[in-house]
Amino acid sequence: MTEPVISLRGIRAELGSRPVLRGIDLTVHRGEVVALLGANGSGKSTAVRSVIGQVPVSSGEIELFGTDRRRFRDWHRVGYVPQRTTAAGGVPATVGEVVSSGRLSRTRFGLFRKADHEAVRRALDLVGMADRAKDSVGALSGGQHQRVLIARALAPEPDLLIMDEPMAGVDLASQEVLAQTLREQVSQGSTVLLVLHELGPLEPLIDRAVVLRDGCVVHDGPPPKAVGQHALPGHDHVHPHAAHDAEPIRTGLLS
Repeated sequence: MTEPVISLRGIRAELGSRPVLRGIDLTVHRGEVVALLGANGSGKSTAVRSVIGQVPVSSGEIELFGTDRRRFRDWHRVGYVPQRTTAAGGVPATVGEVVSSGRLSRTRFGLFRKADHEAVRRALDLVGMADRAKDSVGALSGGQHQRVLIARALAPEPDLLIMDEPMAGVDLASQEVLAQTLREQVSQGSTVLLVLHELGPLEPLIDRAVVLRDGCVVHDGPPPKAVGQHALPGHDHVHPHAAHDAEPIRTGLLS
């Protein structure tokens, strides 16, 4: 097995006084594509946001590329795509400006060199938005806005991509563009952690599925459709309600 890129050990987190993560363990190795699945409120988004430091943890250890996250400084190696609903809004900027902002971590004192401009153009090309670079982001559809967020995350040419519900509310044409973009990144050796509501067109890319329920890991292994007709292994002793997840997990749809 290759070296871990993400390592979570015994992570607990609360929102207010409500426990959201209850001691989860998660390891993502170099080159893996891991899908984080679960019902609404299971802790998926909180887990990925804890990785990048947006959510404080009450206990446990998080490492990125073998370094304690609290000491990690190479953030240009991490591309993050938030949920579109949290990143939308009336930003008075062009598509090119938004994507360029993702490259700032690779520049010296914010000054763009030829390589930086080329990286931004490549990111826009990858998501099929090069012809909209001068357009206002406010003029975009939901699917196009999502493509811009992904291009922004790709601009620093990261080794790790973390994406929170990248397909949510996106039309089928944009889903296919995003799936192709991800295929290209994976072929180049990128490591990917995805929060997904359903696998959709990304299913062929997924190496492993990690299913959360009530802030606990109840499955870590083959993607849902690869799991047989029986309850997922370990459910009886991992979580008393895991059997309730069996049907949505078989179909790949988690409500």
